[in-house]
Formats: sequence, structure tokens, C-alpha cells
Amino acid sequence: MDGRRRKGDERRRELREATMRVIARGGIAAVTQRAVAAEAGLTPSLVSYHFPTVDALLSATLAAVNDAYVAALGRCARDADPVPALAALVAQAAGSERGYTVDAEYELFLQAGRRPALREEWSRWTGALDALLAPLVPEPARRAGVGAAVDGLFLRCWCDPVPWRAGDVETVLRALLPA
Repeated sequence: MDGRRRKGDERRRELREATMRVIARGGIAAVTQRAVAAEAGLTPSLVSYHFPTVDALLSATLAAVNDAYVAALGRCARDADPVPALAALVAQAAGSERGYTVDAEYELFLQAGRRPALREEWSRWTGALDALLAPLVPEPARRAGVGAAVDGLFLRCWCDPVPWRAGDVETVLRALLPA
């Protein structure tokens, strides 16, 4: 990779991270190219060069977040019994150890319902979750229900003032899975 491309990739990463910090502090509504530029210590024109619209910036940021979650689902799927690994992912992602990034991640995922530019990432997440659940729940309608429950568990663990443990999440998941 040449130096110019490497520098561009680094700038885009810096801008995505700055976007996460802006979202964590003020929500999606706080994200403007100017606010992200100030957070990153860069000029607004540099932000608009890499991300011509706020939706492009949000999409790229959610894609980077989603990369990590989709990879984590892939690791869960490689376990002989993926349920404990999935439960740990849910509890860890929303647990008391979370940093500012988790709040921003949830803001981004929740915006997928309102911003068409973010829906592709939501579809990528649900496709990866469906692939993980397919061997455990062969029937598509039931699998969709379990997938929705996993999403709900992420949200519940994030919002609940009492941290959930992986074992608690696993108990709920096992109750939903076929015997």
C-alpha cells in the first residue's frame, strides 16, 4: 500500500473514531462534519473530502463497528456450542465495563430504522446472526424470533441498570432454543 493511501485510510479511521466520540457525548443529532472535524482536530473540508455527507460518515462508522460484531459472531459459530459464546458477547458488549463506544454503537444501530444509508449494515448484522443461529434453530420463522430476542437482549443489557452476566443471558437464550 502506498503512503498516500495509507494516510487516507488513517484519516478515515480517525474520523470514524471522532464520530463515535461525538455520538457518545451528544447522540446522532450532534454529528455534523464541523463537529467531527473539531473532535478530530482536522478541517471540515477534510471531513467532507473523505465523507461527502453526514450519512456517508455515519455509514462508514457503523460499518467499522459492525465489522467487529460480525467477526465476533463468526468466532461464536466456530465453538462446538456457540450459545455460551453468544451470551458472553451480549453481556460483554452491554456490560458495566463498556466504554463510550457501546453507547455510540447502539445509537448508530437504532438509527438504521430512520436512515436508509445505515440499513445495509443492519442487514449485514442480521444475516450474520441468522447464519450463527441456523444450525441451532433450523425453522426460519422461529430463528427470526430468536434473532429478534438476541437483539432485544443486547438492548435490555445496555439499558438495565443492573449488569447482566453471561450466564443470565445464556439462560434466556436456552429457554428460546429448541430442545
